[in-house]
Amino acid sequence: MLRDSLWRAWIALALLSLASTALAQWDLAGLAQAVAGAAILTLAFFKARLILGRYLGLAAAPYWQRGFNLVIALYMGLLLALYLLPLA
Repeated sequence: MLRDSLWRAWIALALLSLASTALAQWDLAGLAQAVAGAAILTLAFFKARLILGRYLGLAAAPYWQRGFNLVIALYMGLLLALYLLPLA
C-alpha cells in the first residue's frame, strides 16, 4: 500500500496539513508570528506542488510541472510580500 505514490502523497498532504495547523495554533507575536506565517505559506506551496504533481499527473509532464511550479512560487512570493508588508 505504501509503495503506491498516491498513498504516499496523501500521507504527505496529511502531515503538511498537520504541521500548518500546529503552526497556526501557536499564540505568537511580532517576528515569531511573521516567521510562522511564512512557514505556513511555504507548507502551502509544497502542498500545491504535491497535488499538482501526484494527483493531477504533472509528474509525467516535467515541462508543464516546471511551469506550474514557477507560477505557484511567484504567487506564494507575492502573498508572502503582502503578508510581511505591514511589518516594514
